[in-house]
Amino acid sequence: MGPDRFIMKSTLSKWRDLLKAEDLKLEELVTFEDGALSFRGRRVILHDAHAVAQLRKDLIDMVGEAPARKILTRFGFAWGQADAGAMKRVFKWDSTEELLRAGPVLHTLQGVTKAVVKSLVLEGDSSFQMEVDWYKSGEAEEHIQMLDKADHPVCWMLCGYASGYASYCLGRDIFFVEERCTAKGDKVCQAIGRDRESWGSRIDDYLQYFETEDIQAKVADLTKELRRKSRELERQERRLQEIETLLPTGMAEVRSTSFQKILALASRVARFDSSVLITGESGVGKEVLARYIHDNSTRSKGEFVAVNCGALPETLLESELFGHKSGSFTGAIRDRKGLFEQANGGTIFLDEIGEISPALQVNLLRVLQEREIRRIGENVQRRIDVRVLAASNKDLEHEIRDGTFRDDLYYRLRVVEIRIPPLRDRPEDILPVARFIVKKLARKLNLHRLRFDADCIEALQRYSWPGNIRELENALERAAVLSEDGRITSEGLPVCVVNGDVTGRTSFPPSLSLKDVEAAHIRAVLRHTAGNRSEAAKILGIGVTTLWRRLKEMSDEPG
Repeated sequence: MGPDRFIMKSTLSKWRDLLKAEDLKLEELVTFEDGALSFRGRRVILHDAHAVAQLRKDLIDMVGEAPARKILTRFGFAWGQADAGAMKRVFKWDSTEELLRAGPVLHTLQGVTKAVVKSLVLEGDSSFQMEVDWYKSGEAEEHIQMLDKADHPVCWMLCGYASGYASYCLGRDIFFVEERCTAKGDKVCQAIGRDRESWGSRIDDYLQYFETEDIQAKVADLTKELRRKSRELERQERRLQEIETLLPTGMAEVRSTSFQKILALASRVARFDSSVLITGESGVGKEVLARYIHDNSTRSKGEFVAVNCGALPETLLESELFGHKSGSFTGAIRDRKGLFEQANGGTIFLDEIGEISPALQVNLLRVLQEREIRRIGENVQRRIDVRVLAASNKDLEHEIRDGTFRDDLYYRLRVVEIRIPPLRDRPEDILPVARFIVKKLARKLNLHRLRFDADCIEALQRYSWPGNIRELENALERAAVLSEDGRITSEGLPVCVVNGDVTGRTSFPPSLSLKDVEAAHIRAVLRHTAGNRSEAAKILGIGVTTLWRRLKEMSDEPG
């Protein structure tokens, strides 16, 4: 390729960055959502050609041909102005000529007629002339269908549309007059458009059908309003996405009054710095509710730091929470601040608080009372400004009676208690939450047509979900991965869900002791999770450390 041809090709490529009329595609202009057709932000409606023909006949019969022509011309004029407003609002055009040519292209895409521009002359603000042929004019066919052949042109809406479109584009009066029409026996409908000055007195007889006063101003106002509404819709969509991330999984869809009361309570306590204890079974969404409280509090700009107290041994957990001084123990090669310091100015969330040792309980109580921490291996007290949220799937009052949890720490943590009910206690939420999860999975897995098959809905509602929302999410992700054509069926769900069996709930003979039943139950759950202790602990509703301790006790038992 020579240099001149390369320069020409590069220049053409640059020009093509701006839109040309021939680039318009109907499928990119019109979208369908929730029972509404939208043409680039403006609602449109499909009409049956026979019904429009009947309307034309009724208008002529009721008010006469001249008033009917005026009504239909003005209808077309407003239509053309609205389309021109959309084209100017949405796209950047290669030239004013391309914007003008887009009108006939839209007429063609909309199925009104096959519009072909034969000539277009635009000389600045001085003169305009366009000649256009309309093949297979739907309006001419409608007229013949209802009123037989005419002795004059009848494409009144087409003339109105072309006039309104060009007038809006150029900001001055443009009028199209049809000179040939298939309704009176011509081979093609043909119209010529000129500015008012170029028409001269020849246009006077046609002006009565247009009466364009205030139409352009109204369309301009409508365009501004559409822009404003589009911006508002974008803001609302962003806010909805933010709310989705703030609310517990599926909260926007829940129906149960019990869960709605929980959200209302969480919203109220979020405004204050009081400690909150969130209780409930494993998987109900305690951490997500804690995040919701943080994000709606005055500390929302600070960090939200979450730590699972049941996942770490005591010595490591103490170092994680309070930090340590270099050399204070093997492996402490440098000073390190703990999670309380990291959360300074924000919120710390202590999950599975019932798993911490008595010694650590004492240290934590001192932190809550004095609002100071001391790193392991040093004597310096460090002031902290942290809100404490805690959670437990245990009955801490029972733990207090057993002497494994301090009552003074319990009351410090439990200024306000929020109990999240298990999913089985609010069955009306199962399907809405499941649908919410499927929407998230569709985005996560790039399965845009992901949906439920009717046969699995009953199984979802029948199962008691011992693992709650976490188990529901895992079951649905499994079914989504195994789905065909994005259709979630009962075949993709875990067997226990389809059969309505609760994992690990086995009938035991009454001769077994409670300790034996517990051991058998733990073994059954481990078999179900293929030995995965983290998953087993979640199902059992205990910490990994507790599970490890129980397994050690079981292995130490004789027999």
